[in-house]
Amino acid sequence: VTLREGRDLARGLRQRHISLIAIAGAIGTGLFLGLGGAIQTAGPLGALLGYATVGLVVCAVQFALGEVTALLPVTGSFVRHAEFFVDPALGFAIGYNIVYGNWMSIPAEFSAICVLFQFWTDVSSAVWIVVFILLTSAVGMSLIRVYGEVEYWFALLKIIFIVFLIILGLVINLGGVSGVPRLGFHYWDTPGPFVEYIASGSWGKFLGYWAVMTSAVFSFAGTESIAMAAAETQSPRQVIPNACKRVFVRVTVFYILAVLIVGMLVASDDPRLDNQSGTAAQSPFVIASSAAQIRAIPSVVNAVVITSAWSSANQALLAGTRVLYGLALKDQAPKVFLRTTSWGVPYVCVALQSAFMLLAFMSLSNTALTVFYWFVNLTACGVLISWITILLNHYRMLLALKKQGISTRELPWHNRWTAYSTPVALVVCVIILLTGGFTVFTRGNWSASGFVSSYLDIPLVLTAFVLWKWIKKTKIVSLVDIPLRAALDEVERHPEQKLEEPRGWKKLLGMLWD
Repeated sequence: VTLREGRDLARGLRQRHISLIAIAGAIGTGLFLGLGGAIQTAGPLGALLGYATVGLVVCAVQFALGEVTALLPVTGSFVRHAEFFVDPALGFAIGYNIVYGNWMSIPAEFSAICVLFQFWTDVSSAVWIVVFILLTSAVGMSLIRVYGEVEYWFALLKIIFIVFLIILGLVINLGGVSGVPRLGFHYWDTPGPFVEYIASGSWGKFLGYWAVMTSAVFSFAGTESIAMAAAETQSPRQVIPNACKRVFVRVTVFYILAVLIVGMLVASDDPRLDNQSGTAAQSPFVIASSAAQIRAIPSVVNAVVITSAWSSANQALLAGTRVLYGLALKDQAPKVFLRTTSWGVPYVCVALQSAFMLLAFMSLSNTALTVFYWFVNLTACGVLISWITILLNHYRMLLALKKQGISTRELPWHNRWTAYSTPVALVVCVIILLTGGFTVFTRGNWSASGFVSSYLDIPLVLTAFVLWKWIKKTKIVSLVDIPLRAALDEVERHPEQKLEEPRGWKKLLGMLWD
């Protein structure tokens, strides 16, 4: 299997591409537009604690993914790892869940782009849908290096812009703009650091924090896709772990600082946070900049959010096509999906996913749009299911190493603290998954769409798991039978050329984007 993907796919992604793809996945519309809703739900401190908690979970997930991928750098990443460490049926179920989720997410991103363009122009949304279908399909059919370059520059743009917004927010907050008073932590005192959500008192404040934590998960969606194209990455056993281990710095700098600054700029009871336009107008950074009479910010935020949405579409195309290709490698999808171009792109997979982009035209009809978002909601909790799979794969790897008497020092990359962070993060992810839709069970808050988006994906994945297990009579892989020694021998037989470590100021900057 690995010989085939090594022969048919091209290793066009370099370290700078993979590192920036990891950032591109972490900085999206949730960061630019969604933080205001978090402040409104939980208050400045509640939102900060919620994002910090999920940030720690993301760090645990990334380290777990990095350790397993360093041992098994294969196309499809944790989907293929699930078959190796847990059960072929789990790989099948998770694989099709990701493929389906990415089929739906690209049209959803295009629908969001149409709304964003309405901020400036009344040009028909159909025009923008056609333009972005053609652009995304072209990137998908191009050399993998072209995809890497597109994501590299978009991610660089997002990094520069979010750093600019954080600095601008701090300047506005400290009274650095003429006519704007110094705020400091005023909004932490009035209306207060926490907001009561659904209930009252301490319980209401806790529910606000928990509601933010469940929504913060989806802001971080995409960070797990950095290993999807491991077979198309140069020196993947070094490059992917390097990108994973720097996620802690990125989460701290970009998300935690951004949430802190937004909580200092906008009051949790500010009526402008009720804006649900889907454009830059609902961004808390835009609200603060408008109050400071800085007029250019709304258009710039809108433009960057459009690039974020398209970047997410490109990332979904890569993840969906590579997982489908990986499923075909393991006879879990038709062999036709194994066909690749002379430059190493699985073009049948790309063509199929491009066909599903046409679903974006459903957004032109109100009735069709309702149906379309029901389809999207079916996989809304797929992010947590993917994280749970990554953590489960890693935990099974650690248990198998112990069972077979193999030292963790023999792994290509390992950190001692992951033996504790992985089980803790696994439990937290399961709890968030099971309680993510708690609001629909409270009095007067029942919502069919909310229930679907929170829970329906769970029985879908379980059904796919049981179905494949029943058809193929698969069994959970015994810890003793996991071929770890064979995988470690493969690492020794094919050593990678040592990457040059940056030094001085290059190393410092590399913590953010190298």
